[in-house]
Amino acid sequence: MLIEYLYVDNTLYTGMLVDKRILAGGGALLVAGMVVSAILGSNMPVGESGMTEEEVLTLLEQQRENQDFSILAGMMVGVGFLLILVSFGVRRKRGSSKKAKDPST
Repeated sequence: MLIEYLYVDNTLYTGMLVDKRILAGGGALLVAGMVVSAILGSNMPVGESGMTEEEVLTLLEQQRENQDFSILAGMMVGVGFLLILVSFGVRRKRGSSKKAKDPST
């Protein structure tokens, strides 16, 4: 576990370097995006020879819908990865470490 030690006014503050909630949310989005992407990749609509014009149009519509969902799954993976990266840099503030300056000094 990564722990940060910070001394302010001779007081030791320990805090997590990783925000677990953001890390869990990013991991969930990453896994969900990969699962959706795998499912969509295995269910790609395929055409046959001798299809009528209506069947061709339906096939093109299904392929376009599959491609759109694949793009959405890719975005889910990207946002999940971004949240995981952000979770390592987020630090929660536990009280104010800065003191208010007196304007007269």
